[in-house]
Amino acid sequence: MDPKRLSFHLGLFSVALGVAELAATRRIARALGQDGRVGRTTLRAFGAREMLAGAGLFSAPAHSTLVWGRVAGDALDLAALGLAARRAPHRRAIWCAAAFVAGATVLDIFVARALDRRTGRALPVGKAAGASLPRRHPTTIEPEDMPLVQAPQVPGQRKQKHTG
Repeated sequence: MDPKRLSFHLGLFSVALGVAELAATRRIARALGQDGRVGRTTLRAFGAREMLAGAGLFSAPAHSTLVWGRVAGDALDLAALGLAARRAPHRRAIWCAAAFVAGATVLDIFVARALDRRTGRALPVGKAAGASLPRRHPTTIEPEDMPLVQAPQVPGQRKQKHTG
């Protein structure tokens, strides 16, 4: 299982879902019992968010931060579906959509955690006793012995003392 490849496919899924939410907004909103202006606007915003998340995963599938962004989006989806379920608890489409989003959330978390293990922790869950995290950007994949390259000093500027 290659988490980078799974992340790329999650991007493909996001774009497809976003296109569906934008192309069939009225039909989906009607099925969920949210065919008012606010429901359709929310659905369009969620569709745009999905497309942006997918585009991000296309451009950088190894960055777990982008997959964690999908998890946050899933939480928004579940919250909106929870509100819809309170208004119409017997509407089967809402519960089917919630189950679908919950399944996608599990997959998103699985991929994000796998990328965290591979590239460093972008979202620290906890630190094992005695373990230390790498001192590099959490989502970069670089050789450990890669030299640090700094920009040259600008003429006429005084060197600032670094307190880090």
